[in-house]
Amino acid sequence: MLVLALVIGIVAGMRAMMAPAAIAWAAAIGIVPLQGTWLAVLGWRFTPWILSALAAGELVTDQLPSTPSRLVPPQFGVRIVTGGISGAAVRYPLGSPLVGLALGGIGAVLGTLGGARLRTRLAATFGRDRPAAVIEDLSAIALATLVVALL
Repeated sequence: MLVLALVIGIVAGMRAMMAPAAIAWAAAIGIVPLQGTWLAVLGWRFTPWILSALAAGELVTDQLPSTPSRLVPPQFGVRIVTGGISGAAVRYPLGSPLVGLALGGIGAVLGTLGGARLRTRLAATFGRDRPAAVIEDLSAIALATLVVALL
């Protein structure tokens, strides 16, 4: 479970809203019991839908040339926060949300820096950014799905 908190943070580093959307679905269907905790909002009836819409919007806006770099402070900060919250939710059922918060935040830093570097290299290989962005999108979706499946 320690690794899952780190990996969900990596997902947040790649796509900021993908991690909380995945965890919200896990909470809503009872895979991650968060009732009565400060993270219970993730399992509320409409939260997974709202976060999924935000995650889908992020997949679209990420393709736009006007989208700011994930490395600028506001974008980087959001990724750390969403990674930390998602990591805390993964660890909450085991009684160590603060460990999950830290691991999710660390994973978000790794995912942000590593994802940016990988995407730059892939874009150079393809000669354009779109295929690299799609590969990163699919990787984030696959990792988020894997984390939820392993919970």
